[in-house]
Amino acid sequence: MKEQSSAIHKVAAPVSSRAGLGWGFLGVAAFSFTVPLTRIAVEGGAMSPLFVGAGRAVVAAVLAGLALGLTRQRLPRGVQWWRLAVVAGGVVVGFPLLTSFALTTVPASHGAVVIALLPAATAVAAVLRTRERPRRSFWIAAGLGAVAAVLFAVLNGGGLGGLGVSDLLLFGAVVAAAIGYAEGGLLARELGAWQTVSWALVLSAPLMILLTGLAMAEYPPTGGAAEWASFAYLAVVSMFLGFFAWYRGLAIGPMAQVSQIQLTQPVMTLCWAALLLGEHLTWVTILGGVAVIGCALLAVRSRSAAPQRVATTG
Repeated sequence: MKEQSSAIHKVAAPVSSRAGLGWGFLGVAAFSFTVPLTRIAVEGGAMSPLFVGAGRAVVAAVLAGLALGLTRQRLPRGVQWWRLAVVAGGVVVGFPLLTSFALTTVPASHGAVVIALLPAATAVAAVLRTRERPRRSFWIAAGLGAVAAVLFAVLNGGGLGGLGVSDLLLFGAVVAAAIGYAEGGLLARELGAWQTVSWALVLSAPLMILLTGLAMAEYPPTGGAAEWASFAYLAVVSMFLGFFAWYRGLAIGPMAQVSQIQLTQPVMTLCWAALLLGEHLTWVTILGGVAVIGCALLAVRSRSAAPQRVATTG
């Protein structure tokens, strides 16, 4: 039966590239709510950032375990477990925890501008991981994007001394997610799109359960309907279903084109921050977002257009 299933899979008709773009946009749209809803969950101290960051991963891990078990997925093998650990460290542990702590003290719009570095950072991580040799323009654009994000954080923080701990946490979250996205995109070609994030969630579950227990013991979560609804979205959509769509889009491809859709995420996030949180978008925020998004767009396009030498990943 397995051989027949494999044969059927091999002769399946190719999927239109429009489907890849559609799935990619659906995933990015799902992720665009993450920053403002995290802000709602941690604002006012109803829920600790540790609980929000770790607890949502526990809920997602339960869903992932059920999905893997019901569909009887094959276990990853050998080095794939180490690569899953990299994915888990980036998108399951690093990004959620770092952003949860950062957003206790900075507005969601501020976080959205810094996180706008993510497309360029993901491109850099993919270049380093696959040993590509992009044009010099790629590195220039990526560097300008980093400088623009730092300048925004400094100016929005009140001057040269305004680069605070929250900004450092946000930059750390960008690095963590970029590494997790790049490795996850490569691993999804071997394990499958949703299987990759599901195994990463299951692998990190023991640590996240421990952290969630510690958070609940130290500071029991409270909050009203808005806080718990935000937490539910972060757990079910941001940590689980959103990755189904995002990795599905990358798997269908073309990956270079699908990855550029991520550039729309900070724009949508700024809109949700204004609508859901009533945050006032200053000219500094708008110009900072335009500058970072513009540099990220140049970096992603420079990488896509450059002659590439890609190492095989198995």
